[in-house]
Amino acid sequence: MQDQMAMAEMIDSRDFSRYNPEGSALRRDQMELLRMLEKLAGICDANDIPWWLSSGTLLGAIRHKGFIPWDDDVDIVMFREDCLRLEKVLLEMEDDEYVFHSNKTDPDYVYVFGKFRKRDGEYEVMDRRSGYYKWRGLSIDIFSIEKTSYLAAQLARFFYKTALRVSQNVKNRKWRHRLIAAANWWGYRCVFPFFRFIGRLNPNGEYHYTMGIGWAKSTFYMKDILPLSRASFEGRMMPVPKDADAYLTNVYGDWRKLPSDAQIKKAIHSREYRDEIFPEDK
Repeated sequence: MQDQMAMAEMIDSRDFSRYNPEGSALRRDQMELLRMLEKLAGICDANDIPWWLSSGTLLGAIRHKGFIPWDDDVDIVMFREDCLRLEKVLLEMEDDEYVFHSNKTDPDYVYVFGKFRKRDGEYEVMDRRSGYYKWRGLSIDIFSIEKTSYLAAQLARFFYKTALRVSQNVKNRKWRHRLIAAANWWGYRCVFPFFRFIGRLNPNGEYHYTMGIGWAKSTFYMKDILPLSRASFEGRMMPVPKDADAYLTNVYGDWRKLPSDAQIKKAIHSREYRDEIFPEDK
């Protein structure tokens, strides 16, 4: 933990308060996401399911000790076998406020990873499929990783995404659902098992996102992850990889380098936040 805190102190801390000042829509939703994260963490802890902050959320914890000021989502990750256990728990969960959003609960949801999502709300994203979703509230992405090779992960993503692509412009609900169901059958019954078998022949000990998720270039190693450490995230101590520096370097390269405004604009998913932060672009 001390190593994670010392690393954060090494980062050039510029004033990014313009992106998420108190009272802004983005800061309001970041605090709501934090509340959701604490709820999900409690579910994981109650069921002895290990997890850790990942992607931009981990980057925020180490570089900013909280959310990246312009970040509008939360990412957590766990090993595939633990994710399958969590999925079972969340599918059986009865909660008036939250739902597990996945292709098992919504025929229009096409991602391999699931989301811990608010039932209510309308979080706008630049995704042509999101208008069809059963729920569109704020959400936490729940990713999983498995031991496999880059080639296997990349090919699984390619074949699955190619099969899904034909359904994205189909407005007729009945036919869209049929096409998505066919793509899922192809992916889960044929593509993923085949490449999972190929990926196990992995002499480098690499872990990648679970088959079909994508981002195959993100490489993880057990030695960088376990045993988990902890880092401050918005004043709460959250689980993070043992060697967050190596972990983030494998994903982002030079993760200490701060992005330009142009890069930040591309990273913001919601038009509401973008218009608030960059009113001159309206």
